Amino acid sequence: MGFPVTRMRRLRRSETLRSMVRETRIAREDLILPLFVVEGSGVREPINSMPGVHRFSVDQVVIEAERVRDLGVPAIILFGIPDTKDARGSGADEADGIVQRASRAIVDGVPDLVVITDVCLCEYTDHGHCGTLDGHEIQNDASLERLAATAVSHARAGASIIAPSDMMDGRVGAIRAALDAEGFDQVAIMSYAAKYASAFYGPFREAAESTPEFGDRRGYQMDPPNRREAMREMRLDLEEGADMLMVKPAMAYLDILADARREFEVPLAAYQVSGEYSMIKAAGERGWIDADRAMIEAIVSIKRAGADMILTYAAADIAEKL
Repeated sequence: MGFPVTRMRRLRRSETLRSMVRETRIAREDLILPLFVVEGSGVREPINSMPGVHRFSVDQVVIEAERVRDLGVPAIILFGIPDTKDARGSGADEADGIVQRASRAIVDGVPDLVVITDVCLCEYTDHGHCGTLDGHEIQNDASLERLAATAVSHARAGASIIAPSDMMDGRVGAIRAALDAEGFDQVAIMSYAAKYASAFYGPFREAAESTPEFGDRRGYQMDPPNRREAMREMRLDLEEGADMLMVKPAMAYLDILADARREFEVPLAAYQVSGEYSMIKAAGERGWIDADRAMIEAIVSIKRAGADMILTYAAADIAEKL
């Protein structure tokens, strides 16, 4: 029945009415905060290209993790930035590596916070690529051993969820087999299953000091125009043992997220990446938009498209407002 009997504005007349009929709601439990960890002590270093985001030393990241837990955010994901790098990314799986020490410290100091660790080699290699090299060629199969060893070292350090982001073929299966063989069958895998070769990663690469020394990552990350391919990637990762799937970036790929929600019943995560976060912050600093409202609107759009979990650098700020 149409106008004038049906008047859609009736339920928009007040905030209370709008709240009562709101279809999509953000909860603190939806949020995951990425954290960057560096060597040293007492370090809380602002990242210029990511307003409000810092690099933390291990002692400081524990303090930040406790603050995040107190705000009601249930999980963090760790990215490590070592002092030294080499061609094979040796620091990635060291027992006393930067992520391993941070994970142990957070698990000991904030035991009710879920620790997720990003598994990739790009932060640890001197060439900045996500796998080992033969000349200028990424060695897919040889990289799997390094990635699996890194995942096991993170599990030994107390990580509850391993999140491989490298986009090597077969890495989920290799990691699942290695974890199970070492007795970590209860450690979950959140696969960066549909990770696109995006221009929105720029600020992260500054933060993590992981810009490729040559070329780019389009030879292993997904081509942005491709939609059906994402479902193939996700299906393969599930077959290899992934417990959760991720779409990255989030805001520019809401169609992929919505497709995944229709296709799969497993938990879905989406990563509002550094560029998506920073462009909102930068526009807010210039007075062009209300950054707080725009950030919430962006996160709502990700949830509305089907995400169960949202990785965002704004997690703590949003939790404070909920």
